[in-house]
Amino acid sequence: MSDHTTSTQVLDETVELTLIEFCRASQTVEEQVRVWVVEGVLKPRGDQPGEWRFAAAALRRARVARTLAQELEVNTPGIALALDLMDEIESLKSSLRRAGLHA
Repeated sequence: MSDHTTSTQVLDETVELTLIEFCRASQTVEEQVRVWVVEGVLKPRGDQPGEWRFAAAALRRARVARTLAQELEVNTPGIALALDLMDEIESLKSSLRRAGLHA
């Protein structure tokens, strides 16, 4: 699978990526992805690395995690916390929009 094909397919939220495809698409080394899974930054479906399947939304998380690690030098537990808080903020904003309380 080429990088172009992977990037295009990820736009479909039903697509799941294997560990190798995910590493290629997120431009992240496998060792880093494994650490992120152990620390809760990423939550693939499956018990073992060979069985892991990453949803398309995890690709965005990996890219943000990489930015936090490289540019801001945030450690892995900090990345997990930051991403969880960002997700919570988005969830709250979505709730407010549904309730008609947010522009």
